[in-house]
This record gives sequence, structure tokens and C-alpha cells, in this order.
Amino acid sequence: MIFKKKRGASDLATTVSELEEAVAERDGDRTGRAFTALMNGVQSASDAECELAGPRLAALLPAFPPIGPRPMLAMAAGFCVERGADPVACAEPILDGVHRDLLDSLEFGRRWTAGGGAEDELPEPDQKIIDEALLARVGGDTYEATRLALAWCSIQEWQPPALAVLCRSAEVRRRYASALLPACRELNGLERHDLKCLAYALAVLDDEPLVVLHRPTGTGFEIRIGGIGDNFQLHTLLAHVLVGGGHVPGTPPSPESVRLATDPAPARGRTDVVATGAFELLAPDGTRIWNEGLPDDIPVVDGRRLLVLDEPMYQRSWNADRFFPHLAGTAQLTRVLTADETRTWYARTSPSA
Repeated sequence: MIFKKKRGASDLATTVSELEEAVAERDGDRTGRAFTALMNGVQSASDAECELAGPRLAALLPAFPPIGPRPMLAMAAGFCVERGADPVACAEPILDGVHRDLLDSLEFGRRWTAGGGAEDELPEPDQKIIDEALLARVGGDTYEATRLALAWCSIQEWQPPALAVLCRSAEVRRRYASALLPACRELNGLERHDLKCLAYALAVLDDEPLVVLHRPTGTGFEIRIGGIGDNFQLHTLLAHVLVGGGHVPGTPPSPESVRLATDPAPARGRTDVVATGAFELLAPDGTRIWNEGLPDDIPVVDGRRLLVLDEPMYQRSWNADRFFPHLAGTAQLTRVLTADETRTWYARTSPSA
């Protein structure tokens, strides 16, 4: 949860109206007072108030300057989504802000690197680093340098509101995720920010056909997956569909591990339920697909993601809780491939697979 709910009286609609009017009038002092009142009031508001306020708060984001408290306003909007506001209605302003700050953070990193020696590491994302020397190194006018530096320091603050909308709507993921994912992965690869959760959410596949070849039996299947946060969850659901469905031999996953992977209700806290691996997950070229990875890691071959299952090299087990509590995974067997189809798909794999 973005904020912890506070008890107390609230009139969130009035507070939001005051902020809207102050922003429209470009009254800095009034905006500051209204913003402070909002941040205090949203935490004690009712679910019904938050449901109405979320889209209004998200709509204010483009009017807030890039060097202002936009991430905090996005957090307030994301908190309202957590409390029932429509994620689709809130998504565009929030994710546009995420995208802008991802690109600005990458530009900051490029300018920082260009301005120093090869041994000079990128700075930590802490606003304490922002001084005249840093701005001079980044270059450009002071406003631009400040904007880039603030993006570098605050990009992780965008992660909670982004997750609030991404994890509650497949439509939001379909509309916006692919545009943000490359920049998110590039920035996360610089190893100065922890954006793993955002990257995983942006990479979630929805209504995705998957060709699965089970090498020990020489059989093939088409399975449609969606809402799966990582390959631990995928592994459990493949075992449930194929082993539990009687299509391949093995021990099916426990009913409780399947429930944890698929329950539409949000997960509440951690459990001690353990899932056990039934397969070795392989790419068509024979390289391993790690449980710690994502379904998005499965290569696309001739327009279909192609996964090979083999006997496990050793017994694996893991906690059965899903990566995203609000994402219920799905895996549906759409059809068993014919022998000819299966041979055709096997011809697209390496002998080592």
C-alpha cells in the first residue's frame, strides 16, 4: 500500500476542488497550501471519496511542473486507485509522468557519464547530491539540469502509483506497458535504482498464446496465459494444466499453491505454502528459462512464444505466493497439438532442447 490509512474526518472532494482551483489560477502559495491539505486528507478519506478523487488527482499531474512534487501527487492518485478509483481513468497521466522521468533519468545518466572519467560512477539517487557542481556537470540551463537531476533522484517514487494502475487492469497494461518497458529496463540496468517491480509489471503478458512442447512424451500443447508475474507462477500453472489435467505424467501441484496463483481476490500477506517444480523450462535453443525470470523471457518463434519442458535436473521448491498480490494468473489449455504440428514445432528447436 502506498500510504497507511489514517483515521479522522475528511472532506476530500472539497480539498481536491481547492487544489484544482489553485492550479488553474497559477497561485503558487494557494497551491502549496492545498497540496499539503490534500496529502494529509487523502489518508483519512473514505473509499467512496477516494474512488471519486483518483481521476481528478491524476488529471492534475500534467499541470504540476517537472521540478515540483509531481511524484507525491501521483502517489496520492495511486493510493486512491488502491482504494477503488478506476485504474484506467487514472493511468495515462500517471504513466506519462513515469515515462517522462524514465527518459529524463536516462538523459541524466548519459550526461553524467559524458562529463567524467571512465572510473567515475553514477551518483546515488538522493536529492542531497544536487548542488551547483552537479548541475554544471549535467549541463544545459539550470532549470533543465535541475529537472534531469530531480528525475534521477525521484524515479523510484513513481513506482508505487504505476504499480497501482498496472496491476489492476489488463487494459492499462495493453495500452501503455510496451512503450515504457525498454526505458525502465535500461535505467534499471544502470544499477542505481531498484525498478524490478515496475519492470516485471510492464512485462506481464495478457491473453498470450504459448506453444509448449513436452520432450519426455513428445507431445505439444497450445496454452493461453495472462496476468502471470514471474516464472515461478507460470511453472505452477503449467504443472496444474498439464500434469493435473492428465496430459503428461508427474505430480500435480497442491490445490493451495494453485489457488494462490489464480485467486481473483488480492493476496493477503505471506504464506508458508510450498510449490515443487515439475519441469525444466527451456528455450528453443536449449538454454534454461529461469523460474526467477518472466514469461516474457520465452522466445518468440514464427509468431508464437515457444517453450520446451523437460524432466527437472533436480528437485526445486519455492514459496507459492505470487509476485504481485493483485494479479491473478491464468493458464488455459486451448488445444492439444496434432502429431504433425508437434513435429513441425520440434523442428524449430535445437537438438539439445
